Amino acid sequence: MAQAGLKYGHDQFDLERYERIRAIAAEMIAYKADISPEKVKDLFCNETGYQTPKLDTRAAIFRDGKILLVQELDGKWSLPGGWVDVGLSVGENTVKEVREEAGLDAEALFLIAVQDRDKHNRPKYAHKICKIFVLCRALGGAFRPNTETTASGYFTLEDLPPLAENKNTAEQIKMCFEAYGAERWTTRFD
Repeated sequence: MAQAGLKYGHDQFDLERYERIRAIAAEMIAYKADISPEKVKDLFCNETGYQTPKLDTRAAIFRDGKILLVQELDGKWSLPGGWVDVGLSVGENTVKEVREEAGLDAEALFLIAVQDRDKHNRPKYAHKICKIFVLCRALGGAFRPNTETTASGYFTLEDLPPLAENKNTAEQIKMCFEAYGAERWTTRFD
């Protein structure tokens, strides 16, 4: 609310009040989340304009009835994906993330789901995130270790490795399997 007030307000006294409200909100988040006030201010108090959620895309790619996962630096596994870059569409970003993390050229086919991250993943983050799952088809390429992932592999739903649940849960991967196997899929959204 303070950020919107700072964007659209005109009265100097109101602007001072919005600055103070934003500072108090940052202090409250820092206290509740056990994060330093400086880190909270870096996350929230530098943004301008109307506050909007961040977008995270995840690619669901199948081969022989198995889904592609990439191993993160911490050893956990996730669907290839990441933050949507400014200037890229959701489809373009998903394809870019597959290339970066899995070494594959891919084609985005259709939207599986748009989810409110807080309703499906832990831990809760201080900022709002919309997770977008996209069914993709691999067109070629090969995995190469990189700065984000150390391995890739295809897995059945019954044989999933330890997951990076902050990025995707077994339930979300199950949803991707359902979309892949469906004759007609209706996009799910929160």
